[in-house]
Amino acid sequence: MVTTTPHLRRAARPLEAHLASFGDRVALRAGGRTLSYAELAGRVRDVAHAYAGARRLVLLVPGHDIESVVEYLGALSADQVVLVAGSHADALAQAWDPDVIVASPGRGAGRVFRRDVSAHALHEDLAVLLSTSGTTGSPKLVRLSRDGLLANADAIAQALAIRADDVAATTLPLHYCYGLSVLHSHLLMGAGLLLTDACVLDECFWSEVAAHGVTTIPGVPHTFELLERSGFADRSAPSLRTLTQAGGRMSPERVRAFAELGQRRGFDLFVMYGATEASARMSVLPANLAATAPTSIGLPLPGAHMRIEAPSDDGVGELVFTGPNVMLGYASVPADLALGRTVSELHTGDLARQRRDGLWEIVGRSNRIAKVCGLRLDLDHLERELCARSFVVAAADGGDRLVVGVTDGARPVDVPALLLAATELTGVPAALVDVVVLPDLPRLASGKIDYRALAAPRSNTTTTTTRPRAGVVSPADVTALLATVLARPDAQPTHSFVDLGGDSLSYVEAALRLERLLGELPSGWPAMPAAALADAAGPRRRGSAVETNVVLRALGIFTIVASHAGLFSITGGAHVLLAIVGFNLGRFQLGERPRRERTGAILRGLARVVVPSVLVIGTVAMFSPDITWKQAALITSLTEWAWSEPRWSYWFIEAIVFSTLLLAGLLAVPAVDRASRRWPFAFPVTLTIALAPARFDLFGIPGDHVHRINGMLWLVTLGWAISQARTVPQRLVVSALTLTFAPGFFNVGGPIRPAYLVVGLLALTWLPRVRLPVGVASLVGVLAASSLWIYLLHWRVYPALEVHSPVAAIALSLLVGVAAAEGVRRGAPPLRRLTRRLGNR
Repeated sequence: MVTTTPHLRRAARPLEAHLASFGDRVALRAGGRTLSYAELAGRVRDVAHAYAGARRLVLLVPGHDIESVVEYLGALSADQVVLVAGSHADALAQAWDPDVIVASPGRGAGRVFRRDVSAHALHEDLAVLLSTSGTTGSPKLVRLSRDGLLANADAIAQALAIRADDVAATTLPLHYCYGLSVLHSHLLMGAGLLLTDACVLDECFWSEVAAHGVTTIPGVPHTFELLERSGFADRSAPSLRTLTQAGGRMSPERVRAFAELGQRRGFDLFVMYGATEASARMSVLPANLAATAPTSIGLPLPGAHMRIEAPSDDGVGELVFTGPNVMLGYASVPADLALGRTVSELHTGDLARQRRDGLWEIVGRSNRIAKVCGLRLDLDHLERELCARSFVVAAADGGDRLVVGVTDGARPVDVPALLLAATELTGVPAALVDVVVLPDLPRLASGKIDYRALAAPRSNTTTTTTRPRAGVVSPADVTALLATVLARPDAQPTHSFVDLGGDSLSYVEAALRLERLLGELPSGWPAMPAAALADAAGPRRRGSAVETNVVLRALGIFTIVASHAGLFSITGGAHVLLAIVGFNLGRFQLGERPRRERTGAILRGLARVVVPSVLVIGTVAMFSPDITWKQAALITSLTEWAWSEPRWSYWFIEAIVFSTLLLAGLLAVPAVDRASRRWPFAFPVTLTIALAPARFDLFGIPGDHVHRINGMLWLVTLGWAISQARTVPQRLVVSALTLTFAPGFFNVGGPIRPAYLVVGLLALTWLPRVRLPVGVASLVGVLAASSLWIYLLHWRVYPALEVHSPVAAIALSLLVGVAAAEGVRRGAPPLRRLTRRLGNR
């Protein structure tokens, strides 16, 4: 039996008395309105009086509004049996013949009493009826008891440590068992609820979160995908204490990413497992284990037990759940509403095992039920319904997506119509439905459909669509683009630019090509899976929004070449580029990944600079008496103390190499790695301050500090800090460091040099993007993407023309560098594979 808490004993009295016991504490918030617990108790009492006289079957279609909650609680308080319905209310009304219908209370629709005395025999323990298959239209209902709902709410409140000062946002519909359990568990503890229809992608949602001090956001896997798309990692929500996830399996990578983000930001992630048949939840993964055990469903709720039936040699078998929250049983016809308990334990249909550490883990399904976006889908039922609409298909569980396979051999396939039908029948968003058109459906040797093969990731030749719109971009399109840019033929729709080893050199090309394909890119796109990028295709607007770091790279390389060619003298661009090196390290190589993977990512990115640099400078050294093996080995700054030209021409490349190696070595130390993760902004800021004294000359050689690693490492760490500055106070901190350390750094070059550095760093901090005409944006992108090759080769081009025609010297230098970069991109994939192998070593 579940342990009974004081709150549970108080709740065992009449429902309105329990609500009234919390007095003036705010219970519900919606649309600028608030309702205290005392006021809620009074309104619930009024509704209960309206139901007095008989026990009836009430069909309720709730919205995210105060009236719906009051109606639901009032009906329960009056001991009515409430069938909570969603979009298929009409079909449910026809199948179950309710005595009372209440549709959309928040929109002014009243109760319709169809009879004074129920037409049904209703068992005394029966309290709530929910659809077992989400919104698939299956007529089967789950019969839930008052005691089971109460026990589950209490167990959830214990496991999540829900407090009276918590405020949960209703991001999930109340006809869905997860959304209903959020309501139950928070009202049980005297906590508050924000009733809102806003999506986590909407700015108005976050305005409500801030205005009402929301502490808890529940979600299904798709909610967390939307949170990533909304730039949640960069968003300030200081009141947030808890994220809860249920409604299907979320990828371990995403679980770990949100758990580690929570460790840095101060919120907990609870991963939960449940089913409507268990009154909602069955287990919870403690927040402190989410980052280290992201594949687990955690431990059973207090008072509940799990076991494996008929385990195999490896301990895998069907998961069976026992607890006070197990349903009374199913109802398939109205006569079943008179039944008492017919089920004492729940056979989940999930294949599971218990790990050595005691945690439980789901490894598969034993039947044809999928769970997508929190909806349990009867795949056989869906196939039958689509067949009735003249679509001969196979439906498969794609994990976090529904896969519908169809053949085009007999007749052309109307993919948009099929997609629309699938979304109507299931309620799953179109973005999470993949329609796969094949010459024939995959089959096993027995002739049966091979659903596992159907659900497997498709090759780029497979027709896959996720939206019923002409000209839609598919995940395969984005995956193919990333595979081409990054020379990764193994790319999958689940991979992001960062996952595939993208770095600052490939970033510009990828960004420009993706923008041409998708329109304006969302914030944080490098970390988004290709499938999510396809789903996030933005609007096509006039001009092109180019990231500021790309503009600064193009401007930096242009001013370097133009100053060397003698057109003008604007120095400082190379030092801005060094800060951008740190900025991109922070964005691409220093993300949320294990320490060894972090180091490998840094070294792979560095190899893409070192390999071409050594090849180019080594070739020059073979024919030039002024360039030696020391320059080709990139050790000039370690072996020659006095500045001399042209031997110090490649100081910028050496600065990139040694600063990156030093940071890689530093972060390879476990304690340092942990500190950088725990304080992602404070760590590089502290490092920058610690390095500040070294930015001046340590060797008694005037002017040399601006070209040696000791003098420039602070720029790289400051760029890293800028990449982590998410809030206005953090941007003010890095701006203060810029204004403190940049002036006085240069002792030659006049005021333009420090001003260039200050303006560049402040722009990088405060101005995320610059909108440019399409032609200008393309030119900027080409120069930025080719900046390494332009720098390496311009030394051999401009001297022949600088005296007579500096403009021609600049133009030819840029053209040669761009041509070399383009040649490598198109004709030398082996070079990119070589740099990747070197980085892996």
